[in-house]
Amino acid sequence: MRSVRHFRFVQMDVFSSRRLQGNPLAVFPDARGLSDAEMQDLAREINLQETTFVLPRELAIEREHGIRVRIFTPEEEIPFGGHPTLGTAMLLRNRLLSGKTAAPVSQIVLDLKVGRIPVAFTEEDTGTVFGEMQQVEPVFGQLHQRETVATLIGVSVEEISDEGPIQTVSTGLPFAIVPLRNLRTLQSLNPDARKVRAYFEHAADMTDFYYITRDTQDPAVNVRARGLYSTGEDPATGSAAGCAISWLVRNGVVKSGQRIHIEQGVEMKRPSQIFARAEKQGDKVISVRVGGHAVEVMEGEYSL
Repeated sequence: MRSVRHFRFVQMDVFSSRRLQGNPLAVFPDARGLSDAEMQDLAREINLQETTFVLPRELAIEREHGIRVRIFTPEEEIPFGGHPTLGTAMLLRNRLLSGKTAAPVSQIVLDLKVGRIPVAFTEEDTGTVFGEMQQVEPVFGQLHQRETVATLIGVSVEEISDEGPIQTVSTGLPFAIVPLRNLRTLQSLNPDARKVRAYFEHAADMTDFYYITRDTQDPAVNVRARGLYSTGEDPATGSAAGCAISWLVRNGVVKSGQRIHIEQGVEMKRPSQIFARAEKQGDKVISVRVGGHAVEVMEGEYSL
């Protein structure tokens, strides 16, 4: 009989400074020895939105290329994800600081399939740590007809804002940004997942709608959002938040460099606090940054 292998994992709540809020993430800090199939099986077993696997390498390689991390949903490996990036980087930072002589960690660079993603850390006056990732520069893609989208998601055309076009944007993963006029429309959304999935069936990459509104009814929050996808609702979608801030800045809804507070997950009782900013140079949107907090809530071990 072959010997049993043990792999430790830590569960994080991401885009929240409070446990049992935000978006849960499972992180395997040392996944060396796991096959691709085993990573996928573990992600399916854990059944969170995403699970990440850290593959440590020699320090010289990590200094040059970053720490290698792979991201899996229960169905497939994906090149990028916002809350997996922030949560994994925060855990790695925490582990580096656990040594008695550890120096402060101001940045962790992850080597993802989408490329090198730096995550910078700042300690706040409250003692909590804020992490902010720099996403890849946005690509603005397909435009979508308001009438078609209204039919797909079950709202009237008038409920879709005219602040900008419904457009697919990618900062690592593509999302079609759907701006809504009113918070009540966002709260009552119930799109037909089957029809939406069929609509995006021929997209080059996995795509879905990301719904936003500036009608937050809270002066501390700039945008309310929902991630209602074919796989279910997502409490916090950091990759989509990067697409949203890119869309908002490009269309002049948000000023270049302005940090905004996006709240997501309220309707599913997992409130998540996402902070995003981007800059505009001429017609280009650059320096897309998405940040927030993350806390450890559980750790354990898998035996394979």
